[in-house]
Amino acid sequence: MKQPILKHLTMIIAIIGLALPSFAAELPKRPNRRQKQYTSREQIEAIEDSIARAANPIVDGDDTKRTTKSSKPSKRKINTPEQIDSLLAMWHTINLKESYDRYFEEFLAASKHIDTAIKTDNMDSIYVARLNALMSPVPLQYNYEVRAAIERFSSKSYAPTMAYAYFYFPMIEEELIKAGLPVELRAMAVIESGLNPTVTSRAGAKGLWQFMPSTGKGYGLEINSLVDERCNPLLATRAACRYLKNMYDMYGDWTLAIASYNCGPGSVNRAIIRSGGDPREYKGSFWDVYEELPAETRGYVPYFMGATYAFAYHKAHGVEYPLPPMPLAVDTIMINRPMHLEQVSSTIDIDIELLKMLNPQYTMSIIPATGKSYSLTLPVDRISDYLANEEMIHSKDSTYLKEYIVPANLEKKKAQAPPAKYHTVKKGDTLGAIAKRYGRSVKQLMSWNNIKNANSLSIGQRIRVSPK
Repeated sequence: MKQPILKHLTMIIAIIGLALPSFAAELPKRPNRRQKQYTSREQIEAIEDSIARAANPIVDGDDTKRTTKSSKPSKRKINTPEQIDSLLAMWHTINLKESYDRYFEEFLAASKHIDTAIKTDNMDSIYVARLNALMSPVPLQYNYEVRAAIERFSSKSYAPTMAYAYFYFPMIEEELIKAGLPVELRAMAVIESGLNPTVTSRAGAKGLWQFMPSTGKGYGLEINSLVDERCNPLLATRAACRYLKNMYDMYGDWTLAIASYNCGPGSVNRAIIRSGGDPREYKGSFWDVYEELPAETRGYVPYFMGATYAFAYHKAHGVEYPLPPMPLAVDTIMINRPMHLEQVSSTIDIDIELLKMLNPQYTMSIIPATGKSYSLTLPVDRISDYLANEEMIHSKDSTYLKEYIVPANLEKKKAQAPPAKYHTVKKGDTLGAIAKRYGRSVKQLMSWNNIKNANSLSIGQRIRVSPK
């Protein structure tokens, strides 16, 4: 373990050690059954011993036990589950922050070495050398479009967005590694949603990875009136991994796979054909079909490369990423009965807005766990508190669920389709343009709105752009 982490751990342990007696006096007594269910005495002792060893490592093989002036053996002090959770949350936050800081410092040092080695003020040469130093499985080609993207994402205006990388990137990286995909693909979430799991595009795409409803359902995401798993960062990331893996298997090139995420494989295939290639055996890259791709996609892949560069080298541009306004240490509990998030926030010390931020998939703040279990994400330092008060939380069903107490009512509400969306026709609108804007076909819009002539729109007319 690195020395900076040991320093912080020692400080944390010392502070908690001094505060434990008063904490213990203030904490309400928990039933032994609940404490034993969460963690055993042996587990607590093992955690304390491991933390103590981290704070006081053996030096040069000296494993002599530390002793106090008193000859009497000291009695072990048992921490409560809440105190252990708090300590582990602090340790996780410090460890995560310092690991990323080391990562950023390594690239800052690399950029300084590059700047010294190539001895030039030409930023094009510097950008090329820095991109080459990333050694990514995704080819990071440099040109005017990529330079513009680099300067866009390396600006201080993007620091508040990139702050959320501390929270989402560790999870995204883990899922990419599990799927056997390049970790650099994490930057796609920045381009897609600005690392906002609740953002919705004008076309109806939603979530961290901006799935359209049909695509999300096709990749196993639940979407109904109460749950939209496109907004579940973990499940949406797993779906995105499957999509990207499928696209890479199709094209054998990461730039084309990334492009297909933006415009779909159909558009990529058409671009390949127009460029004189055969999609079934194409060996080229995004840049070879660049001119034939949709305008948005032509900017999408350079944006990905610019965000990838910026995450590694932002310090070389004098930019710092602040910590996000949310806890970095979280864990999940599986819920097997209906629950409103306010049942939790009104019982334990956690703000309802934070609960919604950590559980964005529940569109009405209701976990509709009737036929199956659903996850509830909580800060690590609130897990024991939740478990100790679980019965009290569930006792508030009648207060917060009311009409949903009967499981059949909840299932009926969940089965209802989201409300239809409409577009009001403005001057210059065409049915084709409206269809493209909302990710629909002209045929769908004509069918949903009983339109016989696609050229007979009138200003102020309301066009339904989603199914019933």
